[in-house]
Amino acid sequence: MSVRIVPSILSADFARLGDDIAMCDAGGADWIHVDVMDGCFVPNLTYGAKVIETVRRVTTLPIDVHLMVVQPEKYFETFAAAGANVMTIHQEAAPHLHRQLHRIRELGCRAGVALNPSTPVETLRDVAGDIELLLVMTVNPGFGGQSFIPGSIEKIRRAKALLTSAGNPAAIEVDGGVARDTITACWRAGADTFVAGNSVFSASDPAAEIGVLRSLCMEQA
Repeated sequence: MSVRIVPSILSADFARLGDDIAMCDAGGADWIHVDVMDGCFVPNLTYGAKVIETVRRVTTLPIDVHLMVVQPEKYFETFAAAGANVMTIHQEAAPHLHRQLHRIRELGCRAGVALNPSTPVETLRDVAGDIELLLVMTVNPGFGGQSFIPGSIEKIRRAKALLTSAGNPAAIEVDGGVARDTITACWRAGADTFVAGNSVFSASDPAAEIGVLRSLCMEQA
């Protein structure tokens, strides 16, 4: 199983965003994570299509867009046109999840579903074969720099079991508190894609930290 390290620009310095993304590129990042928040689904407001366009101009890495918004379907076409490669929507905000996942794919993007910490994995059983990425939130969404919720490890195992039972090789992504002391347990539980914001951008050598996080998984392979 391969490992993807996905720096989140939520923790980047927006005064030097191009430089920070170039640093991630040089450090071997696999994707760039963009957190879109609407101040309604989560208690924070971030950015939209213009930032996705900016990221697209400065990197060839896949752009992993996490939509923490109500009515996410309103943004699909705009974000795909802006350069998104992965679009992940929340189960809690998508009452027509099957249709929405298929629409994301029709636009040429990988279709993902995110689960808040209090949402059971089992709520995805009927769409388990339609998911291309399952994002397990390991903190409550809305802000960077939060502490990892320990019970998330068992939830990752359940997510892996659900996808396996559906014969689906979809990626399992974790987001929230991913750092040196948590990433190995997530990898062992079945995750393969790791959103790392504060742990990368606050490191003394951010580019090297990407490799350190990767090695903490590969050593346990």
